[in-house]
Parts: sequence; C-alpha cells; structure tokens
Amino acid sequence: MKRARILLDGTVHAAVEEEGRLRLSDGRLVALDGDGPETVTWLPPVEPRTIFALGLNYADHAKELAFKAPETPLVFLKGPNTITGHQASTRRPADATFMHYECELAVVIGRTARDVPRDRAYEVVAGYSVANDYAIRDYLENYYRPNLRVKNRDGCTPLGPWLVDAADVPDPMNLSLRTLVNGRVTQEGSTRDMIFDVPHLIAYLSSIMTLSPGDVILTGTPEGLADVVPGDTVTTEIEGIGSLVNHIVPDSITANR
Repeated sequence: MKRARILLDGTVHAAVEEEGRLRLSDGRLVALDGDGPETVTWLPPVEPRTIFALGLNYADHAKELAFKAPETPLVFLKGPNTITGHQASTRRPADATFMHYECELAVVIGRTARDVPRDRAYEVVAGYSVANDYAIRDYLENYYRPNLRVKNRDGCTPLGPWLVDAADVPDPMNLSLRTLVNGRVTQEGSTRDMIFDVPHLIAYLSSIMTLSPGDVILTGTPEGLADVVPGDTVTTEIEGIGSLVNHIVPDSITANR
C-alpha cells in the first residue's frame, strides 16, 4: 500500500493511493495533482524522529569524488527541519557555486529495535520512500564529516510522495533509481550497488543506539551528480517506490516546507 500525508483546507490528512487518486481517512477521494476544487499540499509521508544519512555508500559515487570506499558505514545525523514534501521548493544559497541532488532510498523504521541481527533486520522496517538529500558542495570541508551548512539547511531534503509498505517491496536491494533535471536523465543506478545494504545498516545502527518508529535511514546515492540552479525542477525516482518532484528557488524566496 502507498501511504501519504497531505494538507487540505488547513487540515492534515492521512491518505492512501487508490486508482490514481488519494483516499483520505475521512473517506473522500481527491486528485493527486490538486486539479479541481481541492488544493492538495503534499507533506512528508512520515514525521521523522531521528534521521540517519549515509555518506559514500555507493562505490561509484566514492570514486566519482576521488575517495576510497569506507570500510564501515559513514553515518551522520540530520534534523527534522531538513525534511520537506513532494512538489515543495528548496532554496539554493546565494553564495553557492555547486549544489547537487542525491537520489536515495529512504528506509522507515516501524518498531522499537535494539541489537537487531542482520537476518531479522527487515522485520523492523515499516516501509520505504524516496529522498533527495541536497548538498552544497561549497560548504563541504570533509566528505567524511559533512558540516551543518552542507546537510542541515531548512527544507534541503525532500521526502515522499509515498511511504510504501515493506510487504509491497519484496527486494529493496534490487531497485533502479534515477534523477531527472528538467526532464533530462542525469543520474542512474541501482540499490544493489550499495556498499552496506539495508540489513547491514539496521544491524549496525541498532548495535549503537535504539531505533524507534519513525526513524529514517537515508541510504546514500550513486554517481551522476550535477549542479542545479533556481528554476530547475528535479525529479528523483525509485522503481516501485515513487517519483519525487522538487523545485529549486533563489535564497531570497521563502521555500515551502
């Protein structure tokens, strides 16, 4: 099942996809694109608690950046302020000369978990979503330690549109992903090329700290990064999970969150 959260008439609604439309928890059906009398604002499909982000988790991406692939997961944390929804806008800092997208499989934890063995890791997954974890290359001091300005800016990580139930994704480690900028494909890859797969990440993280429902793991991005500028529309897609659209705006414009 594909689940979503939307804002309609000033009220937040849980919704599910039904025959190309949204079925709200109150029973109403509304259009996905907001055409007609309803104006739908997409929210992130979950309200994240802790957000774990993986750096250099695809060997081709590490090579693209002239880095050696890490021997253990390279993990940093992000604040909930970074998350925004489908069809939202993200600001490009006025002084940035290189801001790039990162198409990533997002893993959403479904229950409290500590010291989860690898062979039981999928049992704690609620579902999967698409993330686009923008980075501002200018502010990066060290790829192994992304600083606050690189990865924790307001609205710098679109998430959605859907949370797809784990039961509906039989093999999350064999999904194609790609990014399009203004309709042109600029990035292609597959989750099978992760250095540390989803079970490994869950086992590793839960050995360090307790995972809780709503925690999100952003699993990294493959090679194919490109600069994006105000006016660009960036679409990140993952097979069977969804297509997430985001719009780049100047820093002078307040981006919707």
